[in-house]
Amino acid sequence: MKKIILPVLFIFLAISTFAQQGPVYLFSYFKGNGEDGLHLAYSRDGYQWEALKNDQSFLSPTVSADKLMRDPCIIRGGDGKFHMVWTVSWKDKGIGYASSDDLINWSEQKFIPVMQHEEGARNTWAPEITYDAKSKIYLIYWATTIKGLFPETQSTADDGYNHRMYYTTTKDFKVFTDAKLLYDPGFNVIDASIVKAGKKWVMFMKDETKEPVKKNLKIAFSKKLTGPYSKASEPITGDYWAEGPTTLKINGQWIVYFDKYRDHKYGAITSKDLKTWTDISTKISMPNGIRHGSIFTITEAELSKLK
Repeated sequence: MKKIILPVLFIFLAISTFAQQGPVYLFSYFKGNGEDGLHLAYSRDGYQWEALKNDQSFLSPTVSADKLMRDPCIIRGGDGKFHMVWTVSWKDKGIGYASSDDLINWSEQKFIPVMQHEEGARNTWAPEITYDAKSKIYLIYWATTIKGLFPETQSTADDGYNHRMYYTTTKDFKVFTDAKLLYDPGFNVIDASIVKAGKKWVMFMKDETKEPVKKNLKIAFSKKLTGPYSKASEPITGDYWAEGPTTLKINGQWIVYFDKYRDHKYGAITSKDLKTWTDISTKISMPNGIRHGSIFTITEAELSKLK
């Protein structure tokens, strides 16, 4: 009997060990208004997500008068480090930045005054980073409303905010290019997230229009990371308000996660071709109270340290 059981046991252990060698997906997010800082959850299949550290904060915000850490976006850079940007305030003209080797010990938090030069800038919201391995450049981009610009889509709804996407580039997070307009889709746009899709770059974004109500997600494409980007697609989300898209591609399948913020829950859609989308919101499980952020990949060893 032992001769049969032992080989089976070894095979089971080998399969289990092999299964653990795959990528681990990490979700950076905030809770409440972002007062307590950075939260992290992990998944191995992209569907079941479990909060780390009993859903306590990994990093408390220290910069700007408001000291918030909303919309945390983390990527692994070309230097192997983790780089994070976030929304520090409702009305400030800059964003937060910090880096880490292990997601536990972080550098001193810095305030990057990306829109300080714009007298009419009202905000800098939901910044993200995308790394271009070919040019070795980091693109940092965010949504800003500048008073008086784009009057064709100006509205009194949503406190008169009328966003467009702006960007800066850097190679070292010390020297930054002057901020420029990244995308004007002809509507109030926010929450852009850009990833590589084959030879193109795809931008997921939120149509923030309230009159008439849109509040949905759309996509656009570009041959270059800095654009120009194509006309925005038709909505890829359904009859609900969605924001904060972030995405994974698993086994040839795209999954876009988003905050159904009016319903106080998370949603997800999936596609093989970035054209036809299927709602899989009922198939995902997320930590309670999660607000939007970003997804990136770590190793099992890095996960063990976080645990």
